[in-house]
Amino acid sequence: MSPRPIRWRLFAACLPALLALPLATPAHAGGGPLGIDHEIALDQGGIWARRNQLGLEYGVVAVEFAGALWLGNDDALGHSLWQSIDASAFSSATAFVLKRAFGRARPNAGLGPDAWGRGSCCQSFPSGEVTLQAAFVTPLIVAHREAHPWVWALEALPAYDAVARMKSRAHWQTDVLAGWALGTAAGYWAASRRVPFFVQWMPHGLSVGYARRF
Repeated sequence: MSPRPIRWRLFAACLPALLALPLATPAHAGGGPLGIDHEIALDQGGIWARRNQLGLEYGVVAVEFAGALWLGNDDALGHSLWQSIDASAFSSATAFVLKRAFGRARPNAGLGPDAWGRGSCCQSFPSGEVTLQAAFVTPLIVAHREAHPWVWALEALPAYDAVARMKSRAHWQTDVLAGWALGTAAGYWAASRRVPFFVQWMPHGLSVGYARRF
């Protein structure tokens, strides 16, 4: 494989981190596990509005399930969407456990980036929404990157969500980077499975897909 595709793949895979890190270079020293965490100015206007973040979250879940059920596992895109469902479910469950294990307070709590074990109701580490976005796009990229290189543009979804969650002061820089890493790892795991986990437990009709049944 030539060096050029490798460089582009590494760049696309690291895009969320590349967009997040400029926000992680304050004039004063940061905190957190990597020393880059700091509060940024609250901005929930325009594209960063919370309704847009929620719209993206719900939209991704709807696309996963509607596309997987309609196309079925026997279809190439449907197969990837079933893998995305696997990745989303397992990574979201892992993020849920990690949030409660680390108990990190969110930036809007005003306790600083090193307040581990002090997030009483809204734990921060890792970002569950960024985890979901990365888990959604990774199986699609793994499966279709050769035939359709444009799928790398899907990395813009976790990148947007990472920046938006920080601008909402809901997550620290390391929260969104950890969420991206967790979702990506789950996505690669799901993409490595010949038969998606949930398809194994579903009726055979879901392998065919509703598009072929009607």
